Amino acid sequence: MPNTESAKKRLKQNILRQQRNRAAKRSVKTECRKVLDAIEAGNVEQAQAEFKAAAKKLDKAASQKVLHRNAAARTKSRLSARIKAAKKAPAAKS
Repeated sequence: MPNTESAKKRLKQNILRQQRNRAAKRSVKTECRKVLDAIEAGNVEQAQAEFKAAAKKLDKAASQKVLHRNAAARTKSRLSARIKAAKKAPAAKS
């Protein structure tokens, strides 16, 4: 446990930041899962709408330094590639 006043304050700040960061990461993961679920269901239009929301959450998390900006960019790129592949898949079947 912290002994000094400043250490006690830092502990409180760290706990608050940890809670905020966990909430932000969880919401990002939820949005990404919605995109993947829409792709699995074969609903490309819904996947694109969900991707827009997920990209916004990823960018916000990166700007707040919750995620590294390259990690956010990589995730957006991978989701976008999955959507693009899902668009081509029905065309190849017909």
